[in-house]
Amino acid sequence: MASLSPVQPVFSHWLTSLRQVCGNFDAQPPSGMPFFGDVKCLTSVGLEVAEITTNAKHITRRRLNADNEDDRHCFLILQRRGRAEIYQNGRSTSLNAGEMALVDSVQECEILPYGLIDHASFHLPRQDVLKRLDKREVPFGKLRIAGPSGDILQMMMSRILSLGPGEVDKSEGEALCAAMIALLRAQDWGQTHPEEDMNTAEHLYRSAKLLIDQQLQDTDLSPNKVAIRLNISVRQLYRVFETQAETVARYIQRRRLERSAEALTCSAQAHRSITDIAFEWGFTDSAHFSRAFKKAFGQSPRDYRHHYYRDKS
Repeated sequence: MASLSPVQPVFSHWLTSLRQVCGNFDAQPPSGMPFFGDVKCLTSVGLEVAEITTNAKHITRRRLNADNEDDRHCFLILQRRGRAEIYQNGRSTSLNAGEMALVDSVQECEILPYGLIDHASFHLPRQDVLKRLDKREVPFGKLRIAGPSGDILQMMMSRILSLGPGEVDKSEGEALCAAMIALLRAQDWGQTHPEEDMNTAEHLYRSAKLLIDQQLQDTDLSPNKVAIRLNISVRQLYRVFETQAETVARYIQRRRLERSAEALTCSAQAHRSITDIAFEWGFTDSAHFSRAFKKAFGQSPRDYRHHYYRDKS
């Protein structure tokens, strides 16, 4: 690949950050448009996670020198936005928002983003994955999310990302990592699952729910924003939720209320005001929040919190 031009400092900085976080990667900037990218490395509940946003044209990982290659990890990827094609071991898989894939750090791989993408890469100990899956090589491919194991793994990854960086007991971090690897074992590696076609209503419904759960704190979250992230029309999004006897707005409000209720009964947040908690989870009117909360839980937020701690004592 040609060396970077001096007029590309933003792309050069992004690529340097990518290499520092994820290893020996190379990339090409987009053609005919400005480059946009960001790389963050964080440790959340003891797990190392790389959050990568980019509209790069082409991303590759080469094994130039096997002796120097960092092969301690494999990458468990959660596609959070956009669509990308990933190639490894002569196979390819297409990842859409809400989908997951397992990629081996030892093998060469290529990533072809279709416009702007955002994905989170969980770095799992490679030897632990091989041992748990009882395989000589890390299997490559998209994870099935229709079954319980895939659904739980997807929720775990999304929840860990929502917690952000933070220190935890080492044993707790190791337990979470082991749980994620154990869920990988339940996958039918090498099998295809036509029922998970990206155009099915069930698949789009799961993807939409995941995106909404990740963006609950965005006060501007709307059906239009969700549809844009999924690359579908707002009308199609409405139809997807109708198949589940649900509406987009009702789901967003219910999840915000549920997360607010969790915070109200969290001892670490006992010092926070009810209004602060409501605003953190996307509500912009305290009176509306109180009315919606009482309708959903049968008690005002204040009574709900009071009764929880009274019953606990």
